[in-house]
Amino acid sequence: MNAYRQSPFANLTPVVKNLLIINVICFLVFLLFDHGNPGGPVSSLFGVYYFNSPNFRMWQIITYMFMHGGWAHILFNMFALFSFGPIIENTIGSKKFFNLYFICGIGAIFFQMLIQAIEVYQITGAITIAHPALESSYYQFGDQAQKLYDIYHASVVGASGAIFGLLVVFGMLYPNLELMIMFIPVPVKAKYIIPVYIVLEVYLGFSQFSGDNVAHFAHLGGALLGFIMVKVWRLQGPRKFY
Repeated sequence: MNAYRQSPFANLTPVVKNLLIINVICFLVFLLFDHGNPGGPVSSLFGVYYFNSPNFRMWQIITYMFMHGGWAHILFNMFALFSFGPIIENTIGSKKFFNLYFICGIGAIFFQMLIQAIEVYQITGAITIAHPALESSYYQFGDQAQKLYDIYHASVVGASGAIFGLLVVFGMLYPNLELMIMFIPVPVKAKYIIPVYIVLEVYLGFSQFSGDNVAHFAHLGGALLGFIMVKVWRLQGPRKFY
């Protein structure tokens, strides 16, 4: 009987499989050297910082996509990649899927930095500050000093920007495909549920609740790039799903 039981990993496509493997390896390195602390040396070196931060390095706009801050973070992202990635890769091809993933991920962090630049400008009147490595550089901004310091010294990690790009692409290619969503007892079409996720991210991004350390605008940036790439590449899903 076991001979006829197919492994859940049997249908993994090449790019998705390699992305999953790399993410898991990087997470194990994070656990080994950072001991699950997002502020540890590995996260600090490979997570991405604001472009004017003393901690920013060019490679971080790529490596941040393979860093995750905890079990829930990586499990959600990898489950989404495992669920939606192979369908998209089979539809558009491995080369385009590879490019799509990284375009969405890189676009996500540039969008996040754009929002950060606007926030820095609102506080300081410029998008950079002099001597950002010195703590004294932040004192002059009074009540906004802590917010400014956090922009410069908190890193962004995770594949969520790329994943949100994939979700948008999936929703556009397969709008009528029904999905089972946690806590919702009936299947919901992709064209309804994906926009709800986007609207929620917009709300959370602008609300800026205390204690919320999620880079919502990076998610939105990835989603926006996913939408743009569908239009630029004129991608279409199989007609039978429409």
